[in-house]
Amino acid sequence: MRDFNLTLNHPSRVPLAAELHSRPFMRLDGPEAITHLAVCHGGESGPPAQHSQHRLLGELCGHFGVAAPGPGSNHFYHDFGSFRLKWECHTEFATYTVTAPLAAELAVHDAFAHMPLSFLPAAWLAQLAGSVMAAAHVALVKGEADCTRLPAVFERNQLAGSSVMQGAELWTDFAIQSDGFSRFVIRDLGMRHLQGGRLVQRVLEIETYRMMALLGLPAARTVGMELDRIEAELSSLASTMVATDMAPETGAQDEQRLLEQITRLAARLEKLVLDNGYRFSASKAYFGIVKARIEELRETRIEGTPTVEEFMERRLAPAMQTCAAVSARQDALARRIADTNDLLRTRVGIVQELQNRRILESMNARAAQQLRLQLAVEGLSVAAISYYLVGLLGYAGKAAKAAGLPINPDLALGVLVPVVALGVWLAQRRVHHRIGRSRQ
Repeated sequence: MRDFNLTLNHPSRVPLAAELHSRPFMRLDGPEAITHLAVCHGGESGPPAQHSQHRLLGELCGHFGVAAPGPGSNHFYHDFGSFRLKWECHTEFATYTVTAPLAAELAVHDAFAHMPLSFLPAAWLAQLAGSVMAAAHVALVKGEADCTRLPAVFERNQLAGSSVMQGAELWTDFAIQSDGFSRFVIRDLGMRHLQGGRLVQRVLEIETYRMMALLGLPAARTVGMELDRIEAELSSLASTMVATDMAPETGAQDEQRLLEQITRLAARLEKLVLDNGYRFSASKAYFGIVKARIEELRETRIEGTPTVEEFMERRLAPAMQTCAAVSARQDALARRIADTNDLLRTRVGIVQELQNRRILESMNARAAQQLRLQLAVEGLSVAAISYYLVGLLGYAGKAAKAAGLPINPDLALGVLVPVVALGVWLAQRRVHHRIGRSRQ
């Protein structure tokens, strides 16, 4: 068989093919205790955030004398002997999943006193202050369903539970208990090989992505109050537009002032979109993952108990609808501000056109006055030039008479006056025509 030449590969072929296997689930067989932490990047993004998460993982591995993964890795798994650790780095957070076996004879309500959190160094946990977004304990146990001891596990009476994946039961209240962790009980009632790891991973992803999705709710409330203020100012501005006179004398100043106000409103709204647009988009994406993971549970109702899907639809879905509504409201308000801005610019254009029209009318009036003045000046210039020419001709006639020529100077001047005046006028007309052709 001929070997495949690896140089034929596209540069992205191998990493893209490995992407499907980059986050494998853990192999879990009950009874098992699982502690899960989702640690946010602390407001950072990009390489600096990933570097901080790799640093945390490196310190944890160094405490146990284990080599940490390379800087570019986004997944790590290692068996430390007394416990196993799975680490994943995501866009906004990293997860640490620690598992350890439970004693078979241990009751469900006692299992949460033996969680593998105790294996993690206290000094290392102290570094996570202010960045833990989700923290959960999971007890994966074997046995038949017994709901009588569940109230001792959960501090709230309202539980969500269902039969999942045709071989297990899931119980939780999705509440943070007094120890700071949410709790999940999974009963293995005959799951096939490897199903336990898949089920635990889906449950933990539901909890993690549920909390990450809810990050958009505080932003939605803050943005909603700011949108109320912007809408009130826009309404006041629109009322002012209706009452504003479009007279050329005062309209331009009023419209310019209104245009400056709506420009500031548009800038405020744009800043809101830039500050919170990603958060709303991320919440929508996280909520989509939560719904997908719930569908993968293939829940079957336990009579008298709401399913996980019903619990999320009643509690999480309204919060996500609030985020979606605020995001849609931002977009709608942006369109309204843009429409109002266009209307204002149109009104400013109309006022400017009215001003230009009045300026042109005044220019036409001045041009007409200049034309009349020019005609008057031209008439006077014809008379003046004709007067001087006739005077010169008079001197010439007198000189000719003195020389003995039979000329009557007075009669000759009387005859020449209209001829000279006509000649001067024609000469001026010819000059005007030449000037007009040179300007063209």
